[in-house]
Amino acid sequence: MMKINLFMLLFLLTCTNLNAQRIVVIALDGFSTEGFKGSKHPNLDKLFDKGLITLSSRPVIPSVTLPNWTSHLTGQGPEEHGITANNWTLSKHPLKAIEIDTDGFSPSIFKLLKDKKPNAKTAFYYNWAELINPINQKYLDEVSFEEDDKYKNNYAKALKFIGENKNGPTLVFLYSVHVDHAGHGYGWMSPEYIAAIEEVDVEIGKFVQKLKDQNLYDDTYFLLLSDHGGIAKGHGGVSMNEMQIPFGITGKKIKNLGMTDAFFNSNRNTSWILAKIFGIKDLPKSWTGIAPTEMFK
Repeated sequence: MMKINLFMLLFLLTCTNLNAQRIVVIALDGFSTEGFKGSKHPNLDKLFDKGLITLSSRPVIPSVTLPNWTSHLTGQGPEEHGITANNWTLSKHPLKAIEIDTDGFSPSIFKLLKDKKPNAKTAFYYNWAELINPINQKYLDEVSFEEDDKYKNNYAKALKFIGENKNGPTLVFLYSVHVDHAGHGYGWMSPEYIAAIEEVDVEIGKFVQKLKDQNLYDDTYFLLLSDHGGIAKGHGGVSMNEMQIPFGITGKKIKNLGMTDAFFNSNRNTSWILAKIFGIKDLPKSWTGIAPTEMFK
């Protein structure tokens, strides 16, 4: 009887791991469609080979960092979440959000996941200090900040976090600002900007391989996100180079569409897509995006 019970326990643990809902969001600030086309990224290509990539995804307006990442993570546009510039703080901002939690923050995907699946684990890795300002950190199990555009230690921490929480719903937000800063420093499409993209592609490849080595890859969904493109050494306008960005997604429930323009996508859709993967249906009323049906099996 003891042997049978032990077998059943091992079987149940295995099934739990196989059915784990795990999402890794690879967030590259300032990564434009033009930059995607002009750089080599074999690891990203391989990662999304069985999923899809669209090069016509749109930022919200203005094409500025904090409004767009907030839209990614709250399912809203600036007119709903109230963040229209990078200097937003909870204590000082001109436009009030239309829906807030008990601490005054717009409801994020992290809050939704924690509310609906209390056993879920969430992590936020970043290297641009202001990025986390609109996010209520009490819904984050791990937060890690790296200075000076560094991000490799965060990739290592994310890998460890995933391994430690492999048997339950997990959402990992893995962000780097270094591509954007290369654009500001040297110009979008400069050799330095292209090098920044190709450098992180190598690190993404290493990260994915380590997930495979630990049998954590097959049950993981991956998203590739950007916030805006750029022109010359800046952004914030409405030129196509600023307003077109790549979006990628792959996972068991995602269609293999390859490079596609089969659907319209916006940064305000991201949290809707994440919620759908996690099987969450009761979403905040302030969320105005959609989960494009064309991408799901």
